[in-house]
Amino acid sequence: MTDPLRAVIADDQALVRAGFRMILTANGIDVVAEAADGAEAVDAVRRTRPDVVLMDIRMPETDGLEATRRIFADAEGDPPRVLILTTFDLDELVYEALSAGASGFLLKDVTPEHLVAAVRLVRTGDALLAPTITRRLVERHARTAPPAEAAGTHRDLAVLTARELEVLRLLARGLSNAELAGRLHLSETTVKTHVGRILAKLGLRDRVQAVVTAYETGLVTAGGQGGEPRPVGRS
Repeated sequence: MTDPLRAVIADDQALVRAGFRMILTANGIDVVAEAADGAEAVDAVRRTRPDVVLMDIRMPETDGLEATRRIFADAEGDPPRVLILTTFDLDELVYEALSAGASGFLLKDVTPEHLVAAVRLVRTGDALLAPTITRRLVERHARTAPPAEAAGTHRDLAVLTARELEVLRLLARGLSNAELAGRLHLSETTVKTHVGRILAKLGLRDRVQAVVTAYETGLVTAGGQGGEPRPVGRS
């Protein structure tokens, strides 16, 4: 029997925590701890070793950004997946949280069904961003990041083959594996292999970090070809 998914909820509003706990518990997700600020969240993760952390971005004392950094700095083995919660669809801290290792973010007005689906999705290793603002958020912050910072943060893309660079460009535009396969005339299995190799070569955890890398290294630029913002597809 599969062990139940275990989650920590970190938010400075008790009513928000209570509401999320009720929704998750009703859907078979075990809420193993709650936290009212980032420091409590880090401590809760150390004590309970959850699968997923729902992390408010703005909390007193230690915010969600710093808490996310600490969680990944402390991690031994596989760290939990962190889903950032925010009220604002262009919170400037969200981009930094994604760079720090978070697997995506949700707006706090998310429906119960979407909340449960998101927690289950990121547990499997997939990444999730709010579909209406994925590329807009990444573009806004990537184009203002100092070049030296971007160059120092990410690996040299020269380690990728020409085909892998092509896959990364399209992945950064939000294409799913099925769409990548159709565009490149490849099987989905081959696409998954390419994505896995890209993540391994660049030392990235998931597709969110791959998108961030593509923008920060200039492989994909703001305002370039790509159409409307789309969700990051499943890996």
